[in-house]
Amino acid sequence: MRIFQVIFMTLALLAGLSTAAAQSAFGGGTAHIAAQLDSESDSPAPGKGTTIAFAMVPEAGWHGYWENPGDAGLGMTVDWTLPKGVTVGALRYPVPETLLISGLMNHVYEGPYAVLADLKVATDIAPGTRLPVRAKAQWLACTDKVCVPESGELTLDLIAGDGSVASAERARFDGWRGHLPRPLGSEATYALKDGKLRLSVPFPASAQAHDVHLFALAEGLLRYAAPQRVTRDGDRLLVETDAGEGGQDQTARGTVQAVLRTGDHVGFLLTARPGEVASASGGGGQWRAILAALGGAILGGLLLNIMPCVFPILGLKAMKLAKAGGDERSVRREALAYTLGVILTCLALGGLLLALRTAGSAVGWAFQLQDPRIILALLLLVTAIAFNLAGLFELRAYGGGEGLVGKGGVVGSFWTGALVAFVATPCTGPFMAAAMGAALLLPLPAALAIFAGLGLGLALPFLLLAFIPALRNRLPKPGGWMGKFQKILAIPMFLTGLGLAWLLGQQRGVPGMTIGLGAALLLALLLWWLGGRQRIGKGGGIVAAIAAIALLAGASVALPTSAPAVSKNSDEIVHFDVQKLGELRAAKKPVFLYFTADWCLTCKANEAAAIDRAETRAAFEKAGVTVMVGDWTNADPAITRFLESQGRSGVPLYLWYAPGKEAQTLPQLLTPATLTGLLR
Repeated sequence: MRIFQVIFMTLALLAGLSTAAAQSAFGGGTAHIAAQLDSESDSPAPGKGTTIAFAMVPEAGWHGYWENPGDAGLGMTVDWTLPKGVTVGALRYPVPETLLISGLMNHVYEGPYAVLADLKVATDIAPGTRLPVRAKAQWLACTDKVCVPESGELTLDLIAGDGSVASAERARFDGWRGHLPRPLGSEATYALKDGKLRLSVPFPASAQAHDVHLFALAEGLLRYAAPQRVTRDGDRLLVETDAGEGGQDQTARGTVQAVLRTGDHVGFLLTARPGEVASASGGGGQWRAILAALGGAILGGLLLNIMPCVFPILGLKAMKLAKAGGDERSVRREALAYTLGVILTCLALGGLLLALRTAGSAVGWAFQLQDPRIILALLLLVTAIAFNLAGLFELRAYGGGEGLVGKGGVVGSFWTGALVAFVATPCTGPFMAAAMGAALLLPLPAALAIFAGLGLGLALPFLLLAFIPALRNRLPKPGGWMGKFQKILAIPMFLTGLGLAWLLGQQRGVPGMTIGLGAALLLALLLWWLGGRQRIGKGGGIVAAIAAIALLAGASVALPTSAPAVSKNSDEIVHFDVQKLGELRAAKKPVFLYFTADWCLTCKANEAAAIDRAETRAAFEKAGVTVMVGDWTNADPAITRFLESQGRSGVPLYLWYAPGKEAQTLPQLLTPATLTGLLR
């Protein structure tokens, strides 16, 4: 039914049905997507111009369309009426969303969005000249049941001036710019064969990507509603899907453009040329990727056991096995309960991670460590474990589960396993990065299997000790050494606490670290009090637990709300700042300015091959060159504006400012000779 409604409304729009008639017939006489034409500057400078935007606000349940709407719908069309000397560039759309209805894939915006364009003012326009801008825009507003053609006569009354921008407008437009696709910089390749489209995109293995989807700008390149299989192959993303009708002849198509979504309204504009592309799935290909990631997760979890935040707890469990003697049934039950606690906790953390990424949060494994309150909680938890191991107080539920009564300590073993998995998150072992990165791109069942594999690897040593008596028989016999060994195990836990305090300082500066260490000291005093009562046979555990929770809550509230300011590295290497650049140029100092991003392979290759070379650094230092770096890994409005002012829309960009001269744009592939030659 929906397809006939879409076709009918689209035909009505193309036939010139008036807005009032269409909306009266199908939309109740009101626009369902409110549109407003805004300008970043009301006084664009002659010779430059400003950015303008169609600010679109759909009603709840309604959506608008991307420039390629997918299987149904229409993008925006605009007829301009412009004064002499004013031009408007192509419309620039934000990264869209996908909406699948009755087998039809729509490329849509279900919330407020803005379509941007660059307005240019000729150099011969006199300041003070009125610049009336008129736009007749047409768009389609849809729900999952009906579509309505809408339009608006939108106006802007500008005056040629100095190009000044109010801070509120700059912030608003910067927010819209942050949702535009960023040019990838490196060229992709694609192949059309056997009804399949395969695309290989340069994308570093360390760069995060989630909810990946390919939006083709060209009609017919791919089948919009077909599943898209995305895998990583080193520093490349491989996308495979069904080719569209008429998309079989790649030679005839030549170079194509598309938008690759890598997050919530975050993505890259890429250019792809025909070429050889490895299969992104091919049956066995994806299985090999899954098995490789699963193997890496198990091995990474296994190696986590030697990390300072995990090894002490494993040591305690090993001592408990030594005490258990020959009660095989009890030992194995506890080992299975411990393993279950580890795996379920890893699955819970992994599932929460995937849910947050699906909701649009740019998070990765150990995402909780980005929150200083979680770091503070872990710091206090590790402090309590360390002092427990050191003998300051007794925590029976932690030591082996006796306080969490269950047959054979099964319940206690389960919660000990959960504790191990949670405390292990501050530690990052080898092989984990690739496995966790793959988990974020694989289908949900495969991703959860990888998180479970991480838990299995973490629990594997205890499982082996429990199910292989020969290994357990090699453990030292119980004796007085166990108390001393337990105290030795406190040392790596104290070191883990110091690491967490350092991390808290990185996130919230010296004040944050001071609050964390102060809270840990107060917790130690509280535990000292509890230990004293325990030694004379008195209780106090509930009081101590309530006080510890109150301490955590109070310290969390007291933490600074913002990260410490990023300081410049030195006078020779500084972070990009327009004002600082102006000061250096005014002082007649040579400046090498380059813009980079972690996801830009060309940038990283140039840095390794030319910029970060010893001969380049020595030559720049001798000549007094200031190296200024603009990191565009995350959308930075100031860098975006500067790139646009240089006629660029992406990285890399390399600029050389000789003393007293304008910028010289350097080639995108650098060598040490290219950079040192600038000084001659």
